[in-house]
Amino acid sequence: MALQLVECPRDAWQSYPHIVPTEVKIAYLSALLEVGFHTLDAGSFVSPKAVPQMADTAEVFSRLPWQAHPQTGLLAIIVNEKGLQQAISHPAVKYVGYPLSLSETFQQQNARQSVAEAKTFIPHLVQACTSAGKIPVVYLSMGFGNPYGEPYAPEMVVEMGGYLQEAGVSIISIADTVGIATPDDVYATCEKAVSSITNVVWGVHLHAHPHNAHAKVAAAWEAGIRRYDSALGGYGGCPFAGTPLVSNLRTETLLEFLREQLKTLPIREEALYRAQALLPEAFPAG
Repeated sequence: MALQLVECPRDAWQSYPHIVPTEVKIAYLSALLEVGFHTLDAGSFVSPKAVPQMADTAEVFSRLPWQAHPQTGLLAIIVNEKGLQQAISHPAVKYVGYPLSLSETFQQQNARQSVAEAKTFIPHLVQACTSAGKIPVVYLSMGFGNPYGEPYAPEMVVEMGGYLQEAGVSIISIADTVGIATPDDVYATCEKAVSSITNVVWGVHLHAHPHNAHAKVAAAWEAGIRRYDSALGGYGGCPFAGTPLVSNLRTETLLEFLREQLKTLPIREEALYRAQALLPEAFPAG
């Protein structure tokens, strides 16, 4: 499978303590479009009361020069029917991301629904996306364990992955939502998923501390993962888990690892540097 790099400013912004102006978001996302990422996780259609930072997603998407960059697909996160309808009706959206947790506690905290309810939403998500010409992406939240003491095993990822594959989902990303996975955990779960269900694209959405981020990426790579979510600067963290925020995997760390493995990367390095120069504005100190 070809390498897929997913840049995640949405995840970086959603928990950021200072509201980022719409114009700044547009400038930063426009710069990221120049880089050539496979996917840009750029916004979410969710309640502005729950995530105030994402209240302007529709406007931001409408003003991005996405048509000039067909190599990069814009992804929007949704958690319910209202968000789904907003996402599939927006012409800029190519991918519709939906978090499905392996933890009952987190599913309730993140989307105010049970895991069973979320699973029954999947066939509708697939049908709605297909009819609208969009591609569903399902994130298996708490995919490497959870902080609540609830049952977990890699086999749960495989079981849920099988359900999603049969429902028509072709991209599944295993999320280390609160950064608790060890590199061994990442390898064991990813290897079992990749070897058990071969006709979907498996990815990872890692949160990590600086001391083990490189090792987590290496473990996923060794297990056969070729789709990676990350965020420049490593900003972000899940605000709904009830635990201290653990940063997104830094894109810089991911690229350092990939440069060791590959002769060339599917991005424009000069455009990447220009985007990095905007980080102080995109993530203001307040």
